[in-house]
Amino acid sequence: MNLQQVRYIREIAKQDLNLTQAALALHTSQPGVSRQVREFEDELGVDLFVRQGKRLTALTPAGQAVVKICERLLGEVDSLKRVGREFADADKGELVIAATHMQARYALPQVVKAFLKKYPNVRLSLRQGAPRELAEMVIAGEADLAIATETLDRYPELVTEPLYRWHHCVIVPKSHPLSSEKRLTLAKIAQYPIVTYDAAFSGRSALDETFAAAGLDIDLVLTAIDTDVIKTYVREGLGIGIIAGMAVDSRDHDLVAIDGAKLFPERVTKLAYRKNAYLRGFVRDFIGSLATHLRTK
Repeated sequence: MNLQQVRYIREIAKQDLNLTQAALALHTSQPGVSRQVREFEDELGVDLFVRQGKRLTALTPAGQAVVKICERLLGEVDSLKRVGREFADADKGELVIAATHMQARYALPQVVKAFLKKYPNVRLSLRQGAPRELAEMVIAGEADLAIATETLDRYPELVTEPLYRWHHCVIVPKSHPLSSEKRLTLAKIAQYPIVTYDAAFSGRSALDETFAAAGLDIDLVLTAIDTDVIKTYVREGLGIGIIAGMAVDSRDHDLVAIDGAKLFPERVTKLAYRKNAYLRGFVRDFIGSLATHLRTK
């Protein structure tokens, strides 16, 4: 049994049991991968995969358990490497942050700018995606941190920490009837077409639940993952927008933002990292700076 075999098992699972794709990702040959898997199974004394001819069609119960252990082992190997780098080059390395569009666009810029000024020898990468994708990036070791409002705390492989709390707001053009509304209600909002986030992003499920609890049907004309896209279509008159309050800035002078704190439930954006991961000093510093910045905004 060796680490190479552990990597092969993890990669096959990651590639949905496609041996060809696993071999490409591992920069080796498919026969070589198959041989290593067979040797690993022989040593364990159990089959890890269900086979139809040469194809792998499913993980056996033993295989499911082994894949989880392989993930943990490779995570620990990565932590060992990080310890070495920590003491060899404390201020050098790479930080990969996986975040939703809203976090990357509105929450991170100032913190990233200050971080790179403090750590000029750290290469920082931003990856975007849906919350589920972000969690899987961190679990697979493809990212150090994930930042999102949804989903992250559903993964037992991750440690999650609250970063900041926020509410949705309603945005309309200055000429819209709601722009001068003194007492906005859910019923008044539901009278108009709505443009808001895609179902997997930025507290959208809470919005749906809020209107449903009030017995209101809404005319959802367009959804997007990008807040700036939502603003564009609000400007075009497609409907009123419901977005995160923090996403309104000085460039939105042609829009009126109406506070939704009394209408919509509070949301909590979270940060996640892999359980038992060794966080290098500059990663811990980034987390601390981010939390301090967002909680004082």
